[in-house]
Amino acid sequence: MTVQDLSESELLARIFPRLNSSPGILLGPGDDAALVAAPDGRTLISIDTQTQDQDFRLQWNNGYRTSGYDVGWKAAAQNLSDINAMGGSATSLVVSLTMPPSTPVDWVEAFADGLTAAIVALGAPDCSVAGGDLGRGREIAVTVAVVGTLAGVAPVLRSGARAGDIVAVAGTLGRAAAGWALLESDIPIGKLSDELRGFVDSQCRPFPPLEAGPLAARAAATAMLDISDGLLRDGGRLATASDAVLDFDPLALKKYAAVLEPAAALLGKEAMQWVLGGGEDHGLLATFPAGIQLPHGFTAIGSVQAVVEPPGSGVRIAGLAADTVGWDHFAD
Repeated sequence: MTVQDLSESELLARIFPRLNSSPGILLGPGDDAALVAAPDGRTLISIDTQTQDQDFRLQWNNGYRTSGYDVGWKAAAQNLSDINAMGGSATSLVVSLTMPPSTPVDWVEAFADGLTAAIVALGAPDCSVAGGDLGRGREIAVTVAVVGTLAGVAPVLRSGARAGDIVAVAGTLGRAAAGWALLESDIPIGKLSDELRGFVDSQCRPFPPLEAGPLAARAAATAMLDISDGLLRDGGRLATASDAVLDFDPLALKKYAAVLEPAAALLGKEAMQWVLGGGEDHGLLATFPAGIQLPHGFTAIGSVQAVVEPPGSGVRIAGLAADTVGWDHFAD
């Protein structure tokens, strides 16, 4: 059965029971707009889009078929991560799903299941889907708007890093990029070991550390962002916003590259390039005042240096200029 075999109301009737609910949703799906609580008096809001053949493929080169569950999970994960990067917690999602009429109904049901599963598994108990929209198009496109709360703390911006701060990360680096490379390779998905398959999972179902953002905010993090486009590219954004230099320690980054060596050896790639340039793990890059104990889940990988003109703000590795590689929607 495909979506063209059902009316919109019939399709929604299959979706709604698969969505979780949370106390912050005062009025959920069914009306023209949802009503959500904002007990803090302030609201965080962000939005992100996944488009078929730009952000994912239904059929990858190595034979992997992207499920609706994968797309739903990733749609939730990347939006929850944006709220996490401000030091907040997500309270609701609004989802727009555009798809061809030939899309199987069970793909859409799996998409709803993936949304709910990610919200639960990633640790966002106060969040649920408040509503959304269904539309017809030539390809699958998913747009999610997320709302969150700061629960009384100040937001952590990109612009607060200062010379002398510690640079730290929470979550993983390079795993999703290794997964993308495996998906695009000629090595059949069925021949990958469990370890290598784990990298594919990191690409299709990322696992952002949602507990880390609020912990960082309460530990006086001076700046923070979500690593969605690569450590160097996103590090450069934080450095520019803070008018500072982020100097990464190559020895501290080696442990992240070591984990990726099985995939790198198989594909003839450099694992460190995935660590530096690979995005979509949706970890956190943050800076903290020197001398404090880093919150649980964070690992120090460098320091913040004052700008010296030239070359100005940016990223360095052991004091040397680093190319700002990473994902760019309009260049890649």
